[in-house]
Amino acid sequence: MSSPRTLRRWLTAVLSAALVASAAVGTARAEPADTTTTAAVPADGAAAAAVTFSDAFDGPAGAAVDSSKWQLETGDNVNNHERQYYTSGNKNAALDGQGHLVITARKENPANYQCWYGTCQYTSARLNTAGKFTAQYGHIEARMKVPRGQGMWPAFWMLGTPVNWPDSGEIDVMENVGFEPSTVHGTLHGPGYSGSGGIGAGYTLPGGQAFADGFHTFAVDWAPNSITWSVDGNVYQTRTPADLGGRSWVFNKPFFLILNLAVGGYWPGDPDGSTVLPQQLVVDHVSVTTGDSAPGAAVRGLAGKCVDVAGANPANGTPVQLYDCNGSAAQRWTVGSDGTLRALGKCLDATGNGTANGTPVQLWDCTGGPNQKWTVTGARDIVNPQADKCLDVTGNNAANATRLQIWTCTGAANQKWTVG
Repeated sequence: MSSPRTLRRWLTAVLSAALVASAAVGTARAEPADTTTTAAVPADGAAAAAVTFSDAFDGPAGAAVDSSKWQLETGDNVNNHERQYYTSGNKNAALDGQGHLVITARKENPANYQCWYGTCQYTSARLNTAGKFTAQYGHIEARMKVPRGQGMWPAFWMLGTPVNWPDSGEIDVMENVGFEPSTVHGTLHGPGYSGSGGIGAGYTLPGGQAFADGFHTFAVDWAPNSITWSVDGNVYQTRTPADLGGRSWVFNKPFFLILNLAVGGYWPGDPDGSTVLPQQLVVDHVSVTTGDSAPGAAVRGLAGKCVDVAGANPANGTPVQLYDCNGSAAQRWTVGSDGTLRALGKCLDATGNGTANGTPVQLWDCTGGPNQKWTVTGARDIVNPQADKCLDVTGNNAANATRLQIWTCTGAANQKWTVG
């Protein structure tokens, strides 16, 4: 029987091979249709080719962002009653020469910056990838350090194409408002659930830490009919069409990326005497990885079906089952340094620390317990060493939603697993 490191190498080797073989192809924005590149996506939503976008913001200090990837919007935002004017060029958005994009909000009100209420009081920047890159499914992340102070409103988000808000949809990967220094929000907006009626949740750092104190990674794992949010790899919500109460799910089409730092507005309120300006949103990197190069790997077994977290539900106790492979986050497994198998930010777990034949496996918070340790043999068995038993498809039944369990290793087909 091999060590946990063997399992990590086994998965990593497959993932590395997939990354090397993947082509970096951009998806098309709906308008204009002839300016960007399209990668076909089959009807079942599984990516036919890897589609990758990345920007590490390398370049000399003071340089503007890469215009082949980003464009800057200018003007104000009437709908939210924000207080800033978004400028062009590198006035409020520039590289710092150390691998970061810095978006700076300043207090200034030159007469040529006109807002909905008159002369704007602040300047800032808003960047998007419209007409240059769109994503449809995959792992979308940004590593950033947010500003601090009343009235600050940084965001990393996406809009559906062509834009007809809210019917075309909005995915907020991360929003923070200055009066909540320890909390960020992830939200969906669409027809009948927009604005304050958006569907989402917040994530709060423990111990009173503030997001402005350091860099954090904000991400969504987006699959057909499922979107999962995480901060620093910690999953805090998953949304599916079932969460919309019968309203339309509009998130199975291309979306483009947006980074911005707003000042004031209905939600954050205006800056006050406690707000120190200028403030900065510092972005270390933005990446979109879809298809076979998405983080993690499918684990395939009986009848070519996949190890799957039922309903893409990250709640403790969710059954782990066999299901048709669909490329979703519920089927993307990574290996922890402690020999755990992880999906949706949690661990594959033998229920109740059980060791008997027929003990079902489930998703559970990673505890480091022996019921969450797994190794692989050269014969492609996945074994829980504490029980000395194999991951097994119950009853040798290849039907969708068949529960997985541990069982004495027999060498049968319902205990054999491959990656990819």
